[in-house]
Amino acid sequence: MELAGLTLDDFDDEVVEIWPEHWDAYALFAYMRTQWRAGGMGLIGLDYAVLHRKMDRMGLDSVQYDEIESDVQVMEFAALNIMNSRDE
Repeated sequence: MELAGLTLDDFDDEVVEIWPEHWDAYALFAYMRTQWRAGGMGLIGLDYAVLHRKMDRMGLDSVQYDEIESDVQVMEFAALNIMNSRDE
């Protein structure tokens, strides 16, 4: 945190509970934190080649695979809306 110029005071005290059924999707989304792709207008989205490679190693059946991919997309779209928003 210090290298980025941040302290604990820069963060909210709000605790967010992650339900057990969403833990794998959350952990995958957190793993992807360095895999954002950007273009001239800002962030575009996650690198799905990396996402699918990681998911292939998770031992998921086809239903789990589709559910986790969908859950990550929900988080991706929400994050993109926040990260690409412009305060005017």
